[in-house]
Amino acid sequence: MASTNDLNFQFQEFEEAGNLLGANRDATTISIEDEDVNPQKQRKHTGMTPEGDEDPLADDDKTELLSGQKKSAPFWTFEYYQTFFDVETHHVKERIMGSVLPWPGKNFIHLYIRRNPDLYGPFWICTTLVFAIAISGNISNFLLHLGKPEYKYVPEFRKVTIAATAIYSYAWLVPLALWGFLLWRNNKIMNLVSYSFMEIVCVYGYSLSIYIPAVVLWIIPYESLRWCSIVVALCLSGSVLALTFWPAVRDDHPRVVIAIMSAIVVLNILLAVGCKAYFFSKPEPVRQVDNSSVMTVIKAPSST
Repeated sequence: MASTNDLNFQFQEFEEAGNLLGANRDATTISIEDEDVNPQKQRKHTGMTPEGDEDPLADDDKTELLSGQKKSAPFWTFEYYQTFFDVETHHVKERIMGSVLPWPGKNFIHLYIRRNPDLYGPFWICTTLVFAIAISGNISNFLLHLGKPEYKYVPEFRKVTIAATAIYSYAWLVPLALWGFLLWRNNKIMNLVSYSFMEIVCVYGYSLSIYIPAVVLWIIPYESLRWCSIVVALCLSGSVLALTFWPAVRDDHPRVVIAIMSAIVVLNILLAVGCKAYFFSKPEPVRQVDNSSVMTVIKAPSST
């Protein structure tokens, strides 16, 4: 039989446990005497999972969240390019407005792209410009010959191919060459501002948006209106490119600065003037034969 002191000691232990449970309502209790307790339920109550049932994907997500960086997919996979088409509509609108209305002293990449370049806007801008040039060129040619009985309209589908080759070559090959040159100069001069290839492609793609309304105006058969629209589009598009790439080359050698900025402006001019000259050139006048000038020679009969 237990003594009175032992009973008092046991009752004190239960009172202390009751006080602890009252202070912490969320505490988990486990009965030692219950032999049928499921260990998995205990782990579930305590927030623990079995070692064999751990999700490796969840561990990767936790690691990425803790490190603050997300693993990027390789560039040859579809997931890599899918991220460049994941852009909000209002961001595309802001970038188009920023390319159409450049502000002096404002860098397009730092102001609108913010290390988040996209290919959605440049892709559709280039595609729209290709069809706008081809369709406007066909309509302009049709209006010039309208009312002439000897003219027969034939749609020139080859203009779509030529326009696509010119526009996409300018939007991809020029940024590739510029990115390679800036990367080479950045290895020689460490304090130069560096841009990624996708950022340069994004700038060149959005800089072409001003040419879409200009090309539509080229349908009107007035050379003065066409050249005015070309000059305005060249100034706006060239300003976006110059304001963006000037910080990247201004600390370089003066000859290099002049060469690279001149190349950017000249290539932009060649694209605009070349499209106007090829797709909207004034056709040669149709030569007509004047019947009054045709002399009929009658051979006189020979005398016998």
